[in-house]
Formats: sequence, C-alpha cells, structure tokens
Amino acid sequence: MRTVTENILNVTLLEARQKHRTVFNRFDELAEGESLTIHNDHDPKPLYYQMLAERGNIFIWDYKERGPQWWKVKITKRVSGENDETLGQIAAKDLRKVEIFRKYGLDFCCGGKKTVKEACRDNGLDEMKIEQELQQLDRISSPHPIPYNDWSLDFLSDYIVNSHHSYVKKNLPDIRAYAEKVMQVHGNRHAELLPIYHLVEEVYSEMMNHMVKEERVLFPYIKELVVAKSNSQPLQAAHFETVQNPINMMEMEHEAVGENLAQIRELSNNYSLPEDACASYSLLYQMLNEFEEDLQLHVHLENNILFPKALKLEKDHVKNN
Repeated sequence: MRTVTENILNVTLLEARQKHRTVFNRFDELAEGESLTIHNDHDPKPLYYQMLAERGNIFIWDYKERGPQWWKVKITKRVSGENDETLGQIAAKDLRKVEIFRKYGLDFCCGGKKTVKEACRDNGLDEMKIEQELQQLDRISSPHPIPYNDWSLDFLSDYIVNSHHSYVKKNLPDIRAYAEKVMQVHGNRHAELLPIYHLVEEVYSEMMNHMVKEERVLFPYIKELVVAKSNSQPLQAAHFETVQNPINMMEMEHEAVGENLAQIRELSNNYSLPEDACASYSLLYQMLNEFEEDLQLHVHLENNILFPKALKLEKDHVKNN
C-alpha cells in the first residue's frame, strides 16, 4: 500500500507538456479503490474531461481545495463491480427523482457522473435516507412522464433548441436588465447586488456564445450522425475529429454557468428578499430562481442523455464503417 506522501503529485513542478501524461501514468498505476491527490495552481478541469474521454467513468473526482492559490483534487479509481447508477442516469430514467436531488442540493446535471453514494459522501448527507426516498418514488406510478430518454437524437436536439434555448434567449436579457436596475437602486444598501450583477453578465455572455456553438456546430453534427446511421452511409469527417471534443467544451461551459448561478444563490441567501425590496427586486430573484431550474433540466438533457448517446452513436458508426 502506498503512503499518502507517494500519492500526492504537485503538477506545478512538471513541464507543461508532461503534466497530463504524468497524471495519467500515476492514475493507471493505482489499484482499485486507491487515490492520487494532485496539487495545481489553477483549476485542472480540462484534465477531468480528458480523463473521462480516454479512461471513461472509472474514477471519482473530488475537489479538496478550490483556489485561489491552490487547487487540490483527489482522484480515486473506482472498484470494479460497483455499478451503482449515477445521478445523471437515475434522472434520465425517471425525471421525478430530480426533485429529491434538488431537495438535498445534489447536482444531477453538471455533477451527474457521481453515484448517490459518492454525492452523499461528498455533501455529508445520509445515503440511506435519500435511497429510501428514491425507492418510494419507484412504488408510485407516474401518469404520463415526458419520454426524453426515448426520443431520437435529432428530435431531442430540436427540442432543446426550441424549448430551452428559446427560453434563455427570451428571459436572460430581461434578467440582465433587472440585475443592473436593482443594483443601481439598492446596491448602496445591499453590497451583494454588485457581484450578482457581474455574475449575471458572465452568464449572459457565456450562454449566448454557448448556444451559437451548439446550434451551428454540435447539434448539426449529431443530426448528421443520425442520418448516416439511418441510411447506412459514410459520415463526412468533422474538423473537430470526434464529437467528444465539442462535448467536452460544452460540458465545461455548462459547469462554468452552473458555478456562477450557485454563487448568485449563495450571495442572495437562496433568493431571500430584504425588507426594503421593491417589485423589481422581487421579480429579479424570481426570474433567477426559475432560470436556474430551467437550466438544470436543459443541462441534464444534454449532459446525461444527448451527449452520451451521441458518443455511442459515433463510436458504433466508426466501428461499422
């Protein structure tokens, strides 16, 4: 068994071209259940997506420190045979269970690759209690759930654009305007409104650029995959080589927006209104809360349903052609 010291890797001491490969080599040497803790001077999130792409979901990624000086991440190799479903997989099968995840603050969209056990451990929650609530839902029949998981990928892509992208384009400019207005009127008495305004600006910029890339690049390619499979025809090579690359980028951007909204929720004390709040103040918090809820479903449909199925479709197509 290795000592704790041997399982700590300070990647800042390595040359840039050696960093990721060294982490991969050290991870590959781990026995199942063993961990490697990396220390870095910036968020190593790109490494997470590269490991996910090249090794699959066989590791647990657990932040121990998130800056500003050091980012420390414990990477644990999963034990074979522990095939517990992830939060994202559970939500994809039964969207009703999302309400339980929201109730306990469990991230089923950006953090959807964790199992219930892992998520409960990381958040200090009672796993048995949450599992019991999930099982209770299994005993209750759902009248007519929306069958997102059964839709074809081209139909799901169009649905995301027509429903969730349209929602963002319609509501985010208003949220942005109200954030500025409320900050100007109440900012001298409520200091949190200035950083909230800046975070809204970041969300606006990120989402508007993000949706363009999905609508012009990623989603059209996914539709081409569907057509190629249906017609048993070759697929024209994409400039990004594999769909894994734009998916990695989209998931990173999802996480960035999710973190911004989490900061807004924290700064606003879960959208608690002060006594002197005006109608605009109340409307801003209501719209932000609704926007976050819509974004969770939006990201869930992409991260947990559309993207994994697109990866499998591309892999099968390459294998068969």
